[in-house]
Amino acid sequence: MSLDACGVTFAYPGAAPLFEGLDFAVEPGERVALSAPSGRGKTTLCRLLAGYLAPRAGKVLADGAPVPCGIARAPRPVQLVWQHPEQAFDPLVRMGTSLSEAYSRTSRSERRGVQRGCFLDAVDETGLLERFGIRPAWFDRFPGELSGGELMRFGIVRALLACPRYLVCDEMTAMLDAVTQAELWRAVLDCAEERGLGIVFVSHSPALVRRLATRQVMI
Repeated sequence: MSLDACGVTFAYPGAAPLFEGLDFAVEPGERVALSAPSGRGKTTLCRLLAGYLAPRAGKVLADGAPVPCGIARAPRPVQLVWQHPEQAFDPLVRMGTSLSEAYSRTSRSERRGVQRGCFLDAVDETGLLERFGIRPAWFDRFPGELSGGELMRFGIVRALLACPRYLVCDEMTAMLDAVTQAELWRAVLDCAEERGLGIVFVSHSPALVRRLATRQVMI
């Protein structure tokens, strides 16, 4: 079992390839830091691993199965936590609705009809709201009514509610203060240990990489 980039090649139209034949694997329980100079495609690789971009050649596998690319009807086995959480949420949709879309314990049709209180109770049972400091009052707000740190909490919880096997974190806490960074990473690592998740992350902080990474991969 592992998250595998197998001979991945990718280039944006009209540009030189960012990767050619890239190979690496992340096993459950690992915390792998992607390292490269700025502009060498770390964010692009994160999106490739999570299925938001498709490689021109090669493939990405999660536990032997291809990671779905584009719009996926089922929860993705690899979840991406975006550096800028405002890009991950529809600005016209309330946060509770956005969070419910990732809730994987009920079918899509059942989620449409779930009452707000019932949904909150169900999510509360996971312990994620308390662990990541999300207040129930925020569920009725739109993304623009929350701070960056509050939105990031929602982004992480939404990813975890999808029950992924691998979590890809692209500069997840780079825009936050040091106290919030430490709080969120501690909660993420606790969840990863409990669930046996593999983590791929990007950070420009050498100190953070030293504390978190079990190994580094140069791309």
